[in-house]
Amino acid sequence: MNFYHPRRGKCSFEEMMSEIQKYVREDPNSEYKLMIGTDSMTRYKETVFVTAIIIQRVGKGALFFYTKRTHSQMKELRYRIYRETEYSLTCVDLLKEHGFFRMFSDIPMEIHLDIGQQGETRKVIQEVVGWVTAVGYQAKIKPESYAASAVADRFTR
Repeated sequence: MNFYHPRRGKCSFEEMMSEIQKYVREDPNSEYKLMIGTDSMTRYKETVFVTAIIIQRVGKGALFFYTKRTHSQMKELRYRIYRETEYSLTCVDLLKEHGFFRMFSDIPMEIHLDIGQQGETRKVIQEVVGWVTAVGYQAKIKPESYAASAVADRFTR
């Protein structure tokens, strides 16, 4: 799986991990937060999913990366929301497998979901938030879910 930095371009998962470690170690006394969120955009023949990984140095900026996946067109909103959530949780699993949470056990993590009280996505809030919390993570919805609704959304186009 390839990851992208908005200015540096394509990088491997290992390079992304290295950059995150370097970023946290530059200012070890700061407070950090990890946010992961996925958004999707359906076009004529395909649906593009973008997962954003953001490490925020609270009050002092952030570093982020993203990855893209393309599927055949998915028109059903519920299915797309479930797939977005699945991709965010898969990304967490990948970070776990590579020891991220052993290195930075004190950094809180949030899963940002591209759903909210307005519009059609309100119908799946309980289900999707329940899924994320059932596997032990904190879920955020709009307007607090900017990793999905702002950052990932920007790169779906």
